[in-house]
Amino acid sequence: MKLYDTKTAPTPRRVRIFMAEKGIQCEIEQVDIVAGDNLSNAMRAKNPLGKIPILELDDGTCISESTAICTYLEAQYPEPPLMGTTPLAKANIMQWQQRAELYLFNQVGMCFQHTTGVFKDRMTPVPEYGREAGINAAKFMHMLDKHLAENTYLGGESYSIADITAFCAIEFARVVKLRVQPDQVHLSRWLDAMRARPSSQA
Repeated sequence: MKLYDTKTAPTPRRVRIFMAEKGIQCEIEQVDIVAGDNLSNAMRAKNPLGKIPILELDDGTCISESTAICTYLEAQYPEPPLMGTTPLAKANIMQWQQRAELYLFNQVGMCFQHTTGVFKDRMTPVPEYGREAGINAAKFMHMLDKHLAENTYLGGESYSIADITAFCAIEFARVVKLRVQPDQVHLSRWLDAMRARPSSQA
């Protein structure tokens, strides 16, 4: 299988970290999204939305959307489990995965797109919306700090896809000058632990 990737983007990084945690190796092809290479006819044939990452299987089947790719990989390579093993664990991890996705990862992404104008050739930036998204992301980081006061990881005591999503969001947030605050000691502890994992270099 082959992963279509963009090394500098946070969304495909989630898949790379997920694969690294499971020890999965495959061919990786870099796609320049700033230059718009992801919008070519060839890439749209693999994903009509023209988004990266894309996982192309050996039979030519293409899976896009990072969570969908990770769901496939979890089923194919169940060890170590990153999406829970019991019904309750799976639900709890998905709960925090969704929260991290909606209230942090997406907000950071909107802040980046709408305040920097990097993709103004293919969208209309709304700076006010971008700034508000950044505020929303900062608020959620405060919520995470409180949650992590009583939990080792987002989903409890086991590292999971929810941690990967939050980690990639917080790492990328530095681009828009959004950082963990000094008083967020529990979030800082968690972030240090995430950076110490070998998969963080993926």
